[in-house]
Amino acid sequence: MKKTILILGLSALTVSCNQSTKQSESKTDSTEVSIESNQSKTEEANSSAEFNIENIPFSAADIGDFPFINLPEGLEADKGAIESKFDVCFFPINGVMTPFEGKLYKANVSAIRGEEYSQRYFEKSMEDYLLSVGAAKVFDGEITKEEYERYNKQDPNKGGSGDIGYWNQRIQFFTIRTKDKGNIYIQFTSNNAGGKLNIVQEEAFKQTITKVTADEIVKDLTEKGKSILYINFDIDKSNITAEGKEVVTQIAEALKKDENLKISIEGHTDNTGNAVHNKKLSNDRANSVMNNLIANGIDKARLTAKGFGSEKPLVANDLDENKAKNRRVELIRTN
Repeated sequence: MKKTILILGLSALTVSCNQSTKQSESKTDSTEVSIESNQSKTEEANSSAEFNIENIPFSAADIGDFPFINLPEGLEADKGAIESKFDVCFFPINGVMTPFEGKLYKANVSAIRGEEYSQRYFEKSMEDYLLSVGAAKVFDGEITKEEYERYNKQDPNKGGSGDIGYWNQRIQFFTIRTKDKGNIYIQFTSNNAGGKLNIVQEEAFKQTITKVTADEIVKDLTEKGKSILYINFDIDKSNITAEGKEVVTQIAEALKKDENLKISIEGHTDNTGNAVHNKKLSNDRANSVMNNLIANGIDKARLTAKGFGSEKPLVANDLDENKAKNRRVELIRTN
């Protein structure tokens, strides 16, 4: 009888120990899961932290003038680099391509003739230099394909020189905060064939468009003998828009200020499309301006109108912005 009780006691002890061991293992597993969960939350918090330029110390280094960086020895910017007084460039903040505006420089980088391009040489040269002048690294990694799809159509320079911001690129993004030159943003990427470099000196947009006034028209006609105006018409038509009529009203006011003034109204287009059509369109538009001036009380005897199409461009019709300059109305003093 005693023997039987002893065996049963040992069996109960064994079961108790096994249960205790399993409970201990269960607690250990639970602790490990808890640690991993906390790490995940920390990483998520860090990745969602907002970038704030105010948290970056000012650099006291002399960084020179825009674009602030001379390329490493043996490397050069390819032809076609973008250098604009005001533009937008997208930089990755926590993997989100974020627009910054200001003075812009974008370039493809390659080895000069006779030299071999080294990805490591370009990247290390850039990083070491930027850190030496007090730059702070904001991002180092890749964006997702979904992020590229979200933002890429917002970038007016997509596909141009120095284009950075694809999901399979390693992007290194630095910023330099200065007291005299403002906030400067630099990003670069590289592979074994060449590199790309973007620099923005952040600046607020400054509006330079001013309303055309009668006084300015009179001054131009008196001092220069002509006044160049941009009057809005309906697309491919001679109908003057409401905004265009505001300009015509100012022309009428200018002519009323000097009742002896006589002008020729000349219409001009860019070289897009058929030359014969453009000449007729410019002539119709010039006459449309003249008829509106007559409706505003100006004697027809003081006015003539003629269209020249694309025959007299102000600038070469090589860029969209230049073509826009050529689509104009000129008032020429005739007495």
